Amino acid sequence: MKIHYFQRYHSKENVDTANAMLLLSRLYSFSSAKFFAFLEKLLPENATVELLFNLQEKSKGSIPDATITQASFKIVVETKLYGNFWLGQLNNHLQSFKNEDYKVLLTLDLNPMDSRTKDELDKAVSQYNASMQSNVIHRHLTFDDLISSVHEVLDDHNYEMLDVLDDYREYCYTSGLIPNDWKRMRVQLAGTTLNINKELSLYYDNAERGFSGHRFLGLYSQKAVRAIGEIVAVVTATPKGNDLEVNVEKGEFDEDMKRRIHVAIEDSKKYGYNLTSITHRFFFVDKFYDTLYEKETPYAPRGSRMFDLCEVLGVSALPATQQVADLLRHKKW
Repeated sequence: MKIHYFQRYHSKENVDTANAMLLLSRLYSFSSAKFFAFLEKLLPENATVELLFNLQEKSKGSIPDATITQASFKIVVETKLYGNFWLGQLNNHLQSFKNEDYKVLLTLDLNPMDSRTKDELDKAVSQYNASMQSNVIHRHLTFDDLISSVHEVLDDHNYEMLDVLDDYREYCYTSGLIPNDWKRMRVQLAGTTLNINKELSLYYDNAERGFSGHRFLGLYSQKAVRAIGEIVAVVTATPKGNDLEVNVEKGEFDEDMKRRIHVAIEDSKKYGYNLTSITHRFFFVDKFYDTLYEKETPYAPRGSRMFDLCEVLGVSALPATQQVADLLRHKKW
């Protein structure tokens, strides 16, 4: 059974904020250096918040052998789910700052802040700084931005923290905090089953493993995503004698799909997989198109990996799946 690190309650702003803060808390517990690397993305350029060790630092009237210092910071967070930020409330939040070295007003939302609200808020922050001789800066992140920023400071072998981040990503998807399923490709390890997956236009996984919304499925083997297909149906299936107990989660299910599941069950016995007594989830695609989206970085991915295809390909709209497969041949990750 998959362990969840984050609450799965009905999406409310206080729960969404708490889970975002829990993610950052887990990052700090995992590695303070990586937390500060993330933090420096929010702070002004060249800001330093890590411990500084200095030898023979001159001070007024003496030269101590060494000093250990750290800049102070404060981040005030306001979360909205539909861009309904109230300028009066944000103005009041500015009073939360005292004499910290770095002060950040961080707004979190599903979408980028609209230009009018941003201009008004930037003006209010500027006026506050002038009147209070302060240095507050405003940063806005979507939940997707937050995930990307944390992911950027992690390494491929940081398995424990990557698992936490994957669970937070799934929480955001299932809570509607990242409404971008249409451009997402989920990459799964295929290895020994790659050929049968392509032949049957399906992929299977233990039904207990959760997954977040995505439109495309990529199959990974030998340091590259080697096939991609657009999902047309998702079902869970449990063998019952010679038949199947099927629950349709997405799309439509027909007799040919049932036949393909039976073929996959028989084929799985070659590899010692148990599809006969455990419920599995089957993802059906229109067709798996060959591609070669190579992985440059070391270490094989653990489990699934989600990609924003618009970001990978540098486009705002996605072409047909065959064209996506062709374009991925010119990209690496």
